[in-house]
Amino acid sequence: MKNIKLGCAPIAWTNDDMPELGAENSFEQCISEMALSGYEGTEIGNKYPTDPEELKSYLEPRKLEVASAWFSAYITTEDFDKVKSDFIKHRDFLHSVGADVIVVSEQGYSIQGEMDKSLFENKPTLNAEEWKRFIEGLEKLGEIANEKNMKVVYHHHMGTVVQTSEEIDKIMNETDSSKVSLLYDTGHLVCSGEDPMYILENYFDRIAHVHFKDVRFDVREEVKKNHESFLTGVKKGIFTVPGDGQIDFEPIMNYLLKNEYKGWIVVEAEQDPTVHNAFKYALKAKEYIDGLA
Repeated sequence: MKNIKLGCAPIAWTNDDMPELGAENSFEQCISEMALSGYEGTEIGNKYPTDPEELKSYLEPRKLEVASAWFSAYITTEDFDKVKSDFIKHRDFLHSVGADVIVVSEQGYSIQGEMDKSLFENKPTLNAEEWKRFIEGLEKLGEIANEKNMKVVYHHHMGTVVQTSEEIDKIMNETDSSKVSLLYDTGHLVCSGEDPMYILENYFDRIAHVHFKDVRFDVREEVKKNHESFLTGVKKGIFTVPGDGQIDFEPIMNYLLKNEYKGWIVVEAEQDPTVHNAFKYALKAKEYIDGLA
């Protein structure tokens, strides 16, 4: 683990897409419990200070670094100048707090926030013209990130236009590796029905950020059977921390270690903290990953 930093995402404490989940949990509680659990860093949540110096004043005493933060891109549906302007602000903020990767997910046509759309039946797709626009725009964001010696790490995600292995293949094959890297998310791959080892083995050289998220298969099947939405699945507990669901992380971790992965592994599991206490699950994940390493 000498080249790997272990971080934790705040989404288990307070959910960005459903603020009612974890509304009672403060920012200070979240980062204090992360630090107490032994993590080295955090991604950014909706309750975090937006002033870089203020944020660092909270994180540094807890010996926490900023791993990254999510950027919602609308390359396929918005004017690119607007996307570019928003991205530059996001990049500059992350640069000022010491992060070197920028998590980007295309949200044009995304159904992940729509409660009336079936997660497994209403996934959006792009036509050839939209793919071209998307790839060109994503590479431009990569160039903007490179100006600050940062990397765009693309986040494949349930309910979006890049979810499946075929779509990940396409984005990896059609983008310049110097401009676009990959965020490898175990939970979204397995939830989608993909083989996580296929993506890991085929695109290891492009992976610059990792999310460790587990899946409860029984909840996944229930969501699929009942034609339910992504957010309904989250509320029901479709995701959990490593070691608590059905994903076998041992071959994944072994591959990362054997091939000397360098970067962050961030534990991420959006759950209802009134049902699944965020601190207890953060501890459980840390102990499980320590056992693998």
